[in-house]
Amino acid sequence: MSKLPGFKSLLLISTAIAFPSISLAQETPPSDEPVAEAEENADLDQSQDAASDDAQDQVDVSVPGGGFDDGIVVRGRRSNPVRDTPQVVSVLSDEDIARTGEGDIAGALGRVTGLSVVGNGFVFVRGLGDRYSLALLNGSPLPSPEPLKRVVPLDLFPTSVIASSLVQKSYSVNFPGEFGGGVINLTTKAVPEETFVTIGGGIGWDSESTNELGYTYFGSSSDWTGFDNGNRDLPSALSSFLASGERISLGSVNTQALASELVNARDVLVQTVPHQQPNFSGSFSTGTAFDIGDARLGIIASAGYSNKLRTRDTIQQTAATADLSQTELDFRRVITDNRIVVNSLLGFGLEFGENQLRWTNVYIRDSLKQARIGIGTRETTSPTATLQQQDTAWFERQLIDTQIVAELRPMDDLRLDIRAGYANSQREAPNEFSFEYFRSNSATDPFGAFFINRLNNGQEGSASVSYSDLNEDLYSAGADLSYRFTPTITGTVGYAYSDTNRRTERRDFLFTAPSSLPTGVSLLRPDLLLQPSIIQGFNIALIDTNEANPVFDAALRNHAGYAQLQADITDDLSVNVGVRYETAKQSVTPVQVFNVPTASLAGTNLNNDYWLPAATITYKLGDDLQFRLNASKTIARPQFRELIFQTYFDPDSNRQFRGNPLLTDSELFNVEGRAEYYLGRDERISVTGFYKQIDNPIETFASFSDNTVVSSFANAPQAKLYGAELETQKYFNFDSDSPFWDNRRVVAIANYTYTKSNISVNADDPVAVFASASTNATDFFRDGEPLTGQSDHLINIQLGLEDTDTLSQQTLLFSYASDRVTARGASLQPDIIERPGIQLDFVMRQGVKIGGVEAELKLEARNLTGTKYQEFQESGDNRIFYNLYNVGRTFSASLSITF
Repeated sequence: MSKLPGFKSLLLISTAIAFPSISLAQETPPSDEPVAEAEENADLDQSQDAASDDAQDQVDVSVPGGGFDDGIVVRGRRSNPVRDTPQVVSVLSDEDIARTGEGDIAGALGRVTGLSVVGNGFVFVRGLGDRYSLALLNGSPLPSPEPLKRVVPLDLFPTSVIASSLVQKSYSVNFPGEFGGGVINLTTKAVPEETFVTIGGGIGWDSESTNELGYTYFGSSSDWTGFDNGNRDLPSALSSFLASGERISLGSVNTQALASELVNARDVLVQTVPHQQPNFSGSFSTGTAFDIGDARLGIIASAGYSNKLRTRDTIQQTAATADLSQTELDFRRVITDNRIVVNSLLGFGLEFGENQLRWTNVYIRDSLKQARIGIGTRETTSPTATLQQQDTAWFERQLIDTQIVAELRPMDDLRLDIRAGYANSQREAPNEFSFEYFRSNSATDPFGAFFINRLNNGQEGSASVSYSDLNEDLYSAGADLSYRFTPTITGTVGYAYSDTNRRTERRDFLFTAPSSLPTGVSLLRPDLLLQPSIIQGFNIALIDTNEANPVFDAALRNHAGYAQLQADITDDLSVNVGVRYETAKQSVTPVQVFNVPTASLAGTNLNNDYWLPAATITYKLGDDLQFRLNASKTIARPQFRELIFQTYFDPDSNRQFRGNPLLTDSELFNVEGRAEYYLGRDERISVTGFYKQIDNPIETFASFSDNTVVSSFANAPQAKLYGAELETQKYFNFDSDSPFWDNRRVVAIANYTYTKSNISVNADDPVAVFASASTNATDFFRDGEPLTGQSDHLINIQLGLEDTDTLSQQTLLFSYASDRVTARGASLQPDIIERPGIQLDFVMRQGVKIGGVEAELKLEARNLTGTKYQEFQESGDNRIFYNLYNVGRTFSASLSITF
């Protein structure tokens, strides 16, 4: 989309003002990037043809019930941790993460076979949606700092704090039963080999945002830190009203006094930024280790800060008819996001003998300051008029996570793992302001050429504000006991407990004015229109639009136990079998906050238990070839945000969502087969086929509410998914006498995933959607349509050149994802499709010396193809764009120095 600064300027309602797993954790000296030069050279040298069979790496895994497999020792040129595990896994080592050049673990995981990154760092496994992916940190539950999603946005985890990651796509009973697409287990760094201090910084350029026109509002003077200075605290009158239990609808509340305190220029006066600043970031990490008697204690700490600006010049449309021949909403909207992320990690590791204790503490704060201005039309209510919409918002998302893991070996053949954790997630969105101004364009209207806001509920303008607050506590604990009966037979039993409690509150208020409001007053910009003198002088009032369901409590308590047996039947045949029992109570309860209670039916009470078996057979055909076959039964529970009948705005997708309290659990049957051929150390070819049957899958659908598109959720009757994966990794050495080429080699990594899914819907299948008049599944789903979030084709290719003696890497990264459904269409309209397309990136890492100190320079170029973001509906020749904008190309440079 071409740059149109003039158009952006015209959007301003107010005066424009310029705004001044398998890890190498024990052998990795942490740095701003995950691999320091010393280890990089060691790893590269070790993988050369000259590497001896005595070469040995200690690989440490921290997963529940890892037994004796989480201390894998890899020996020799052909050993490979992916090969030595009993399940179908993908391993992303420090070296793999570094090669991608990604500053966060989400980007690096996006290069793993079958994984795709959607939105701001949400990693999906095999294209399956949000609810089918599970993230663990050191084997313990990892809640999302965005509580309105299940998938953890892994771009909040800088690679400096992650030693490695393990992606397991076949289910084994030591993992939680909510296992759909797979599990991602991140292992944090623990005991460093030597004391280190690393300082890093970076700067980035976005072709669509940097030095281009964008929007902002003042907010508070401390917004750049990611923390509000108190300016957005609830006004005293509103706070007293919320605590009083009174209802506005009963007429006893002085709403003018409330309304007079809500609006001010610093929160609603949108300002232009003629030349937006570049993106920038900084990081610091340090670690040390020392002996305490026979034990070794390690301490590692890291902190990071990033500040990014992104402006999207979007086209957003909806259709009024099933064949898309007529548009309902047709807007061009410019959105500027200022995202500030602050993160820190403090970890302690204690090693004594063959025992290890790990205490990990993570803090993440992800704040988003957003300003949106749009201009467009609404066909049904005002076909000849022009509408101008303005939105300002501030979203605070925060995660505090602490966990302790003890991996003990009381006897040579006995292993005991104990885990405990606590996490708190919060989301606060104070002052979500929305204004709509109306221009009639009528020659007979004396004000027809001007935008006015009569505050009459959208007929000729509107104004609203929302306040939301969410708090969630998660307690978890588990114990796993493994005993090696013989050198080839190991049994494991375990217990896991989790208790999650959430309270979510949202209060929505609409400003209304009497018909006597003078048109001259309606011309005022938002902060002047709703100043106290206007509110008092012209009897502007407030309506509470969410009195029915303003507050909910939600809870999920889960007890689980399992037994698992790992046995080598022969030298070539091994089996891993087990069964897991889970019982869980999940509830959503409306909270009575008014003195006169409401009669809400928007509650949920699920009480289910399951037996979940799993088995994997591995057969080795020679030294280099092996086959695996896995079958399992798993579940997927509805998330709280999918159950709570409360509207919320997702700034990532720029749309509203509302839960459905009538959702039920999904049950999955999974089968997977895999052939693996190992060419050499870290070199392999693998082929995988998989099949899943999902009963009652939860799908997203779109609907209209007050001329606004709202996405919600419903259980489809059944879905089937099948596909195949192909992966290869190979190194090529140069046979050259040239000093430049002698120590260099080419690395080629490629993976391809084909996935096909379809929903099965019969004419008489029922569906349960709260507050819907229809109970027919065919009104929400079409037989044969694919699951939401699933791409038929995923391709990732890495082609790089690297030096085996010094840190020097140049990598070209290609990725492709085919079309995928993001939501079912409203009112029998076609599904909403996203077209991710092709992306081409280039990353260079180069070791340099600055004043005799080793440093790493990294240069990145992203989205070189300039691929657009496209989300649309299509029927014949008719196409409606839900979201269309230029993503832009980004270029960044960073430097890290390790002392």
